[in-house]
Amino acid sequence: MKLRFLGGTGTVTGSRYLLSDEKHRMLVDCGMYQGVKTLRRRNWAKFPVDPGTINAVVLTHGHIDHTGYLPALVKNGFKGKIYCTKATHELCKVLLPDAGYLQEEDAKYAYRKKFSKHEHPEPLFTEKDAWEALKHFESLHYHEPFEPVKGFEVTFTPAGHILGSSCVHVHHKSHERTVVFSGDVGRQNDLIMRPPEPIDKADVLVCESTYGDRAHGEVDPETELEEIIKRTAGRGGIVLVPAFAVGRAQMLLYVVHKLMSEKRIPKLPVYLNSPMAIKATEIFCKHHKEHKLNASQCELIDDKTEFVRTVEQSIELDSVRYPCIIISASGMASGGRVLHHLKTLLPNPRNSIVFAGFQAPGTRGDALVNGADSVKIHGEYWPVKADIYNLDSMSAHGDYNEILEWLEQGSLKPEKVYVTHGEMVASDVMRKRITEKFGWDAEVPELFEEVEV
Repeated sequence: MKLRFLGGTGTVTGSRYLLSDEKHRMLVDCGMYQGVKTLRRRNWAKFPVDPGTINAVVLTHGHIDHTGYLPALVKNGFKGKIYCTKATHELCKVLLPDAGYLQEEDAKYAYRKKFSKHEHPEPLFTEKDAWEALKHFESLHYHEPFEPVKGFEVTFTPAGHILGSSCVHVHHKSHERTVVFSGDVGRQNDLIMRPPEPIDKADVLVCESTYGDRAHGEVDPETELEEIIKRTAGRGGIVLVPAFAVGRAQMLLYVVHKLMSEKRIPKLPVYLNSPMAIKATEIFCKHHKEHKLNASQCELIDDKTEFVRTVEQSIELDSVRYPCIIISASGMASGGRVLHHLKTLLPNPRNSIVFAGFQAPGTRGDALVNGADSVKIHGEYWPVKADIYNLDSMSAHGDYNEILEWLEQGSLKPEKVYVTHGEMVASDVMRKRITEKFGWDAEVPELFEEVEV
C-alpha cells in the first residue's frame, strides 16, 4: 500500500492524501490552497493524478482547505463517491456552493473593476459545479465502519475541531495495515467542542502540526474579548470579527452573548453578516448533541443575533456608525463580505478588528496581525488605523502540548508518523517533539512524495 502527499505539506492548506494499492486509489481530503499567491496558483494547476482514476474520496471535515477542490475534481473527471460524517455533509452543502458563488462574484467584480491581469477572469469552479459535486456525497455516523473502496475499511472518530470533524482510520484488509489521518485536531478544553477521541491503533499516523511550534496563550479568551469590546464601545467604535463561518462564528456568538448576560459588557447589537455562517449556525444548533452547548444555549445564540442575509442588508450595515459587534466571514479576511467592512472600518482608530484563529502566511489576516500599515482590498490599498487583535487562545486547533497530550491518551505505538498540515518550521518542530516524547519515527514529507505504508 502506498501513500502520496498531494497537498498539505509545508503549508496549512490544500490537504490531499492519496492511498493506493495494486488496483484502487482513495483520496483523503481534497482541499483548496489558500494564502500566498504561489500557493493559490496550485489550485489552477493540473491535478497531480487523473481524477478519473480515483475511486473514492474520504473527508476529515468540512473546512475549505480540506474540501474546497472537490467541485473542480468532479468537473475534471472524478466519478466515485465522497464519504464524510453526517454533520460534515450538511456543512458542505453550505460551504461548497458558497465557495463557488463567491468565486463567480469575485471574477465578475475583478472584470468590472479591471484589477485582474486576465481580460476575462474565470472562477475555478461555479456554484453549479459545487451542487454537482454534492451529488457524489454519502454520509455516515461516527464509529460506523464502511468500505469506500474494495479492501479499504474506514471508520470516523471525533476529532473535536469543528462540528462533524473526524480522524479517518483506514484499515487495508489484505495488507493488514492501518493508517490513521488526524485531520485537524481540536482542543482539550474548548469552550464549545468536546475534546478529540484518543486513538488506540495505527501502524502509520498522519498528524497535523498547525501549532507545532507554538503554545496557545494563557490569557482567558472571554476576559480578553470583554476588555476589547468595552474599550472599543467606550470610544464609540465598532468591533469587527473576521471569523471562520464554521466553528469560530458560533463560538464567538456564544461568548459575546454570555458576556452580555453576565453584564460584563454593554448590551450592543450583534450582527452575523455571512449567509454561510448563518446556515452553519443553524446546523450547529441542530446537532447540539455533538458539542457542549445544550438546546437552550443554542437558542440564545439564535434569538439574540441579528442575521444579515441579503446583499442590501450588508451594504446598509456598512453605513452603521454606532457601537456594535459585527461577525463576518472569512476568518483570514481572504474573501467574502468582511472585505467591505474592512474597507469601511480599518481607516478609523475608534474601531477594533479582532481575529480569532490561525492566520495563514500571505493572507490579509496575517498581514494585519503582523502590523501592516495598509492592506490591499479589491485592487486598492486601505490604511490601517483601527486597533488589530488576534485571540490566539480561541483557535480551534490544539497546540503542540494539546496534540501530544491527545496522542498520549490512547495506546498508540505507530511504526511511522508523517507530520503534515503546518508551515515548514512548525511541522519540523512537531516532528522533533513527537520523537523526543514518544521515541516514534517521525518525518515531515515533501510535496508529491510517495511512501510505502
